[in-house]
Amino acid sequence: MQHIQYLLPWSASGTERKLSLLRFGSGPRKAYIQASLHADELPGMRVAVELKRRLLELEEQGRLSGVIELVPMANPIGIAQMFQATHQGRFEFSSGKNFNRDFPELADDVAQRLEGQLGDDADANVDLIRRAMGHALANLPAATSELDGLRRLLLQHACDADVVLDLHCDFESIMLLYAMPQNWPRLRSLAARLGAGVALLAEAAGGNAFDEACALPWLQLAARFPQANIPLACAATTIELRGMADTERETCVDSAQAILGYLAEQGLISGDWPAAPPGECEATPFAGAQYAYAPHPGVVSYLQPLGARVEVGDPLFEVIDPLTDQHSVVRASTDGILYARERLRFAQPGLWLAKIAGNTPIRQGRLLSD
Repeated sequence: MQHIQYLLPWSASGTERKLSLLRFGSGPRKAYIQASLHADELPGMRVAVELKRRLLELEEQGRLSGVIELVPMANPIGIAQMFQATHQGRFEFSSGKNFNRDFPELADDVAQRLEGQLGDDADANVDLIRRAMGHALANLPAATSELDGLRRLLLQHACDADVVLDLHCDFESIMLLYAMPQNWPRLRSLAARLGAGVALLAEAAGGNAFDEACALPWLQLAARFPQANIPLACAATTIELRGMADTERETCVDSAQAILGYLAEQGLISGDWPAAPPGECEATPFAGAQYAYAPHPGVVSYLQPLGARVEVGDPLFEVIDPLTDQHSVVRASTDGILYARERLRFAQPGLWLAKIAGNTPIRQGRLLSD
């Protein structure tokens, strides 16, 4: 194992922050896994502990047939953001920006660099594009903040990977994945191994989150150069490892084992691994997700468990204002699966309280919330 450390730029005077990356194995194929880019989402970090332990064993046994890079704590900025004993790891304090938005967009720069060079050989095209991505990132203007520097480092290591897994969680949630629909066939077995109940698919969800920054350029370049043979060479996904409180050892060991089984299936680990179970994950358009909000302030009581299959009109939660006694029941506006709930139990303006994965598109434009 190689332990690589990077010093982030623009730390406050007298302080410094480092990003740590662990590299295992060698070979032509590569997987990149990072945990807790939203630093208060700890299940990914706990799964990374188990991945590190098992990858060390597999490397010692000579069973790694490719490179696997693991970033167990992808956000050294957000991990320190504590306010009155509450972790605030989603937005950078100094800028207010979401840590998982606005990663560098590479397609236009890469297209300019490779004009007239791409042909019929898919493998040669992949090599050219990955090198061009590296050059594009290396030639960006100097980072203007710690966050800017962090984004570049993470994307620099992921942009040449065949598989990119970004480990997150929701507030309270079932296991689920976000991905491009074009990559779903390659990710279906991962969802089955993890026991995911939902996969939310969108070609461009808006905001250029990390998985999108890795996967979308391949689709854009294929459209830009239709005469060239450009495969979707990066299967990237965000894995929501249930909810924020789901850090139990047994659960995280199982998730790590599921990820390793998938990497073996992708040719990165040798030996005998269980086959993926029959897929039961429902893939739905991200545009079909209902975000349910309260119509007024009040105490929230949920009326459906996570994972419940609901129909239009079914009650999701009730809100009661303790001063005015105003009472409302918020209902499903689409058929689907209740996949996430807010952990807070007092309704706030503009704060979603429940999410349903439905098959019928009901939203458009930017799909990701901040």
